[in-house]
Amino acid sequence: MITYTTVQGDMWDKIAVQMLGSEAYTESLMRANSQYVDVYIFSSGVVLNIPEVDELATAEDLPPWKQVEG
Repeated sequence: MITYTTVQGDMWDKIAVQMLGSEAYTESLMRANSQYVDVYIFSSGVVLNIPEVDELATAEDLPPWKQVEG
């Protein structure tokens, strides 16, 4: 299992981007560390579990009827 040790000022979305590549994984990261769900800004030294995640689907990966035109 991969872990991440926080530094002062870390936030969920920053950790998700840094460790998983996208803030879209913030919810997955929070679920994997539910004991800290009430923490908004971390102090240093908190060890978080980094979940395994699938690649995010891009618009090109979706069938035509699910693609948003804009």
